[in-house]
Amino acid sequence: MLDSNLQTQLQAYLQNLRHPIRLIASLDDSSHAAEMRELLTEIASLSDKVSVDTTGNDARKPSFVIAKQGESRGVRFAAIPMGHEFTSLVLALLWTGGHPPKVDAQVIEQIQALDSNMNFEVYMSLSCHNCPDVVQAATLMAIYNPKINTVVVDGALFQDEVNARQVMAVPMVYLNDAVFGSGRMSLEEIVAKIDTQSEKREAAKLNDKEPFDMLIVGGGPAGAAAAVYAARKGIRVGVAAERFGGQVNDTMAIENYISVLETDGPKFAAALEAQVRHYEVDIMNLQRATKILPATEIGGLIGVEMANGATLHARSVILSTGARWRNVNVPGESEYKNKGVAYCPHCDGPLFKGKRVAVIGGGNSGVEAAIDLAGVVAHVTLVEFADALKADAVLVSKLKSLPNVSIHLNAQTTEITGDGQKVNGLSYKDRTTEQTHHVALEGVFVQIGLVPNTEFLKGTVELSKFGEIVVDAKGHTNLPGVFAAGDVTTVPYKQIVIAAGEGSKAALSAFDYLIRTPIKTPAQAVAA
Repeated sequence: MLDSNLQTQLQAYLQNLRHPIRLIASLDDSSHAAEMRELLTEIASLSDKVSVDTTGNDARKPSFVIAKQGESRGVRFAAIPMGHEFTSLVLALLWTGGHPPKVDAQVIEQIQALDSNMNFEVYMSLSCHNCPDVVQAATLMAIYNPKINTVVVDGALFQDEVNARQVMAVPMVYLNDAVFGSGRMSLEEIVAKIDTQSEKREAAKLNDKEPFDMLIVGGGPAGAAAAVYAARKGIRVGVAAERFGGQVNDTMAIENYISVLETDGPKFAAALEAQVRHYEVDIMNLQRATKILPATEIGGLIGVEMANGATLHARSVILSTGARWRNVNVPGESEYKNKGVAYCPHCDGPLFKGKRVAVIGGGNSGVEAAIDLAGVVAHVTLVEFADALKADAVLVSKLKSLPNVSIHLNAQTTEITGDGQKVNGLSYKDRTTEQTHHVALEGVFVQIGLVPNTEFLKGTVELSKFGEIVVDAKGHTNLPGVFAAGDVTTVPYKQIVIAAGEGSKAALSAFDYLIRTPIKTPAQAVAA
């Protein structure tokens, strides 16, 4: 199953194994089991520290466990982990074999200290670019804590199980038979969710931090660029990010960032973080801002309150909190989220194989989603509010050439319907005739643009009627010492390269503000 290049690469990786491991397979007579046997045999042939045992008797067949020699427990893959999950397989092999992960030692200690029996089941699809982070996090926890068990399940391979549990979005994580979470989650996020005391400890650490010269709120391309430009000035810089990389983490392909011919979102986000860390910026991840406190006369420091109760202080602040997918806001959307309502066609499309779906939105993202889904599902219905598709002409032409796609223009989505458990249709109003129509289907993909993450700024920072932060040509907001950059602002064209440029500009503007604004001590402020 592995081509010569993959075999060569894997053989090199397996040289890092420190002790022997076993691949214990539970197989049946299916063609998928034959593929799994072939894959495991090929892996074992590449290292004398890997052996295959086909005497497993797990209820999920085909599946296999990666275990230390002499043990039977370990990470189980109810999957043939190729595609996006091949890296997850390689890492599970290496970690089980004693090769240390590139994870902060404090996080490993936190995992080892967890004292409850936990059984994780992670449902993924091989085409999902959001799944590997969750798969790798869950496998790492099982390897480093014997009280944690992890099973990784390919939803396409175990369709009956997916249908029984009504899994309609991946990654979907169950903990002890109850839904734990869905969507992209980092190892730190998962551990923090399990470790209920971590929030208090983190808040105390943040409160103890000295004021920053420049604090950047948000860690997407704008925030990362701002951090690099600021740190190069030799000042004290911090980044407080809800999720470093931001929405870039959810982007499948990036082919228009100048000098980078092609990459994907997770790789790009990792590169952003690596460069920021290179400049020894204080990155505070998994931190959501809830309020900004304008500079006071005493000390002249701006405060940023965080969701965990901590408050960070800085002489200048750059807001780069980005944007998120816009909801269509009709009855049924929230009720059936992850039960047929989805936002990532690359991730969740395979779960709707052979079924009928709708795409709401006729821009580039909507039309691209419809084209992508048409190759997997039985039929795609595209619903667009305007009287024409707004996507690029080449995409529209491709869409119209597909035989299993229907396009409805001047169509206002009014409701996403369901049977109480999952989606069963979509209702829309024809804006030209005022007639209401209902389309029977099993899934709805919402692709109607972005909404800025500015709810926490209302009443303090000037916002546009669309909720974007109003900035001037240099990134100034209406608050002294507070700047903004990226998709969260009124700057047009929400593109990665533009966000990065705006972040750099905001950092230069903030630095200019710092060198022209003397630091006031409490005594000076009182005397003034």
